[in-house]
Amino acid sequence: MVREIVDSSGIAIIDFGPFLDGSNKQEVADQILSSFKEIGFSKEFFAQPMDVKKLAPHPPSGTYHRGYSAPGQEKVVQHLYNPDTIAEQRVQAPDVKESFECGREGDEVMPNIWLPEGILPDFKEMCLEFFWLCHEIQLNILRALALGFGLPDEYFDKYHTAPDNQLRLLHYPRCISFFYGSPHSEKTPLRNEQIARGLEVEDPHVPGSFHRAPPVPGALMVNAGDFMMRWSNDTICSTIHRVRAPPQAHASDGTISARYSIPYFCCADFSTVIDCIPGTWDTERPKTYQPISAQEYIMKRMAAIY
Repeated sequence: MVREIVDSSGIAIIDFGPFLDGSNKQEVADQILSSFKEIGFSKEFFAQPMDVKKLAPHPPSGTYHRGYSAPGQEKVVQHLYNPDTIAEQRVQAPDVKESFECGREGDEVMPNIWLPEGILPDFKEMCLEFFWLCHEIQLNILRALALGFGLPDEYFDKYHTAPDNQLRLLHYPRCISFFYGSPHSEKTPLRNEQIARGLEVEDPHVPGSFHRAPPVPGALMVNAGDFMMRWSNDTICSTIHRVRAPPQAHASDGTISARYSIPYFCCADFSTVIDCIPGTWDTERPKTYQPISAQEYIMKRMAAIY
């Protein structure tokens, strides 16, 4: 029997070990698909002076998601694409976090933007090592998900050969505001948080009601994003989530302590055209979405952020 725990927030905590050792792959696969249907080393860098961090600047365009973004440069939006509407949202709810983003080396679409040599000399190596470690985890989770859909476990492998993924280092500085960021969903992330307190997910059965996602030592939080929801013809839910300061995060001076997070965003190869997964549609439940290339979809979402 595979151990699955559902905590008071309703978030499933799944032991992935039996899938990796082959002792009970199908049960783990079923649990992962079921949970997706229902819920859905950076500190040293951010401690550098602002003029140093800006030596690896994020380009002005949101379609080139690499490098450093200062607080307020990014605005998390949920399916907003009109420039005037996005500008209005930025004024109403500016984002307070700063971030650094990278992908695989050799990416011709979005080459990495690193600090000059000699500044944090191990930073690049550590980012890339963690990137590839997350990629291996991603492939195993996708294989489990394929089994959950009743497909061969290697079904998703052919769509993830590049990989065109994104590693983000996030820092929410000490502040006096209660909300760190707007509620949103996204591409499929793996999240390993040094300070995981504050992450909340929306109850899929009670819109507007959020539950805290408690940190579990030694565990990764996996969230299905908008891309996977589209790919699965809405079989999988893209969970809306937000970052809110927990009561214990307040310091003696009334401010909220800093928070760090390292999400890894998983995406199909940009050159891939995805269509609804077999078994998620039929004559009684037709396809909700038309085929689309991964690059077209992701670039549209990224452009709305900056």
